Amino acid sequence: MLRNGLEPWHLLVVAIVFLLLFGSKRLPDTARALGRSLRILKSETKAMKDEEPAPKPPATAS
Repeated sequence: MLRNGLEPWHLLVVAIVFLLLFGSKRLPDTARALGRSLRILKSETKAMKDEEPAPKPPATAS
């Protein structure tokens, strides 16, 4: 059934369909927006990794 998987002409057909659906003018804008979103996601995940957990208050002896 799917012996070869995706062949180069499959990717060409998908690219043509995207071009027809979104038009050549909207594709760069969409790619730019996707790039910005990925940059924001990357910076937020880095900020979360860099954050140190809040120090716990010392336990009081009773």
